Parts: sequence; C-alpha cells; structure tokens
Amino acid sequence: MNERQIFIREKAARLLSEGRVDRVLGYRKGSVPLRDAPFVARTPEEAGELVWSSFCLGNVAKALIGLPGKSAVVAQGCVSRNLAVLLAENRVLRENLVIIGVPCLGMADPAKVLAELGGREPASLVETAETLTVSGPGFTKDLKRQFMLRDNCHTCRHRNPVIHDFLAAETGPETGLGDIEKTSGLWEKFTPAERFEQLQATYKDCVRCYACRDACPLCSCPTCFVDQSDPQWVGKTQDFSEIAAYHLLRAFHCAGRCTDCGACESACPQTLKVRRLTSKLERDVRALFGREAGMDPSVPPPLATWKTDDPEGFMK
Repeated sequence: MNERQIFIREKAARLLSEGRVDRVLGYRKGSVPLRDAPFVARTPEEAGELVWSSFCLGNVAKALIGLPGKSAVVAQGCVSRNLAVLLAENRVLRENLVIIGVPCLGMADPAKVLAELGGREPASLVETAETLTVSGPGFTKDLKRQFMLRDNCHTCRHRNPVIHDFLAAETGPETGLGDIEKTSGLWEKFTPAERFEQLQATYKDCVRCYACRDACPLCSCPTCFVDQSDPQWVGKTQDFSEIAAYHLLRAFHCAGRCTDCGACESACPQTLKVRRLTSKLERDVRALFGREAGMDPSVPPPLATWKTDDPEGFMK
C-alpha cells in the first residue's frame, strides 16, 4: 500500500468521523483489472476502500455538481484544475469543499498495457514509481511505467494540485515528458481540406454513445444540445455530418475550460482520440489570452468574459 493511499484513507476516515464532510469522492478497486472505479465513501469504514493507483482514470469532479452538503475530493493536478473551473463558474462553493491533493506521477493507459500483454488476461498488478508488474495465468511481465502512460499524462503541464487543503505526499515533477504545444499543434500544418480528412479519420468510428460527454466534468448543462428537440440542433443518425457537429460543438463548449484530464478518451469504448479537438482549442486560448484553464478559481474562463482589447475586432 503506497503512502498516498495510506494518507487518503486516514484523512478521509478522520473527516467523516469528525462530521466535517458528508462524503469523500475518490476511487476504489475496480471489478476488472487495470481500471479502478470512482467511489463515494460515506462512513469511516468505507474510507478504508479508497485506493490510489495508476488506474484511477475517472474524473471525480464530475460527481460534485448538484451534490448537497459538504464533500471531500481526492484530486490530482488535472482534477484540482477542474475543481477550480467549477468554483470559478459557481457550480461548487469553496466552503462546501475539502480537497485532498495528490501529487500525480501520471495515469496508465489500460489499452497500452493490454497491447504489451499480447492478448493474455491480467489478474493482478504490483506497481512502483517506475514499473508496472502485471501477472496472469502462467505469466508475469514487468512494464516500464513511463511508456504505459496515457497520452495526456505525457504532455501534462501541472501534475501537482493547484489548490488543496491537504497534500497526500511531497510535490513531484510538475510536467510529463511530452510537449503539449507540439502535440496540440498537429492541425496547424494541414490545409482546410486535410483538416477535414483528419477529422473524419479521428471520429469516423464514433457510435454516439456520449460517454465522453458523460465523463467530462465540464459537460454540466441541464439539457445537452444533442438531447434538445425544440429546436433540434443535431440529428440522431450515424451520418458523419452529425457526428462531426456533436464533437465540434462539444469541443467549443469546453474551450478555455478544458484541463486535458483525459476522462473523455478513457471513457470512449472506441478508443477515439477525442482530445485532438480540445487540445487544439486550448492551444489557441493559451496563445490568444495567455491563460490555462483551472489555474485560479477566482478568475472566470476567458470566453466567459469580454474586454475591449479582446483579439477579435468584430466585438468592439
């Protein structure tokens, strides 16, 4: 049991036993290997089920929206930034929130691990800061953790929590190994026609399950535009024009708010590279406004404000 997990369990149990919070949002061991599950602990005993591993993939900030009372949240860098966005948008009140910050080493991608196993079924996992040791019937394999990370964890710019009330361990490296500017600049080299080809290649296998929307803590509209019927913004067919409309509109709704937490890609049953659109828009926001989402809960998202020196001249 790692030091982060011990701290999370002890702090959660104390907060609950002292009545300081009504619940603790975190993760517990999943029903299948390589995928731990979001979990709500409501008693000190349930706090003993909380875990911390390389497979805590869901963004638990999503579950806060609309919850009454006080909540504690286990939050690594990206989740803490989502909390900052929700605070800035008044979706959550700071006095109702206790943040158990967790310096993150990056989360692993189950698909990458399974690919390394070549179809063999994993049964157990032991991990260190450098290695994932996966075992199953008749095999044990050591994998370099660095190469198993999710794509967004390679390019993460803020692994340590930006806001917290308690910290589960000493802060570590702030960034991953990748260059988010280079990755999100993929679209820059394409002509408009080539961009559309890339859009088709990226989303052609979308089945419109909306798992990306449901996993995203920024998708909190009471009625999503895809579910509206009067007027109907997007149809329900598998025509690519409607698939593209959904992904483009959802990405623009997240512009200036997306923390690149990767929850959308982790939830996608088709393993689509959903981040290709949102990472491009966040790159534009950094370039135009000099802002990153979720860094300061007192500052509203840039596209929710207006200033006379905004880049678009038509607004003056």
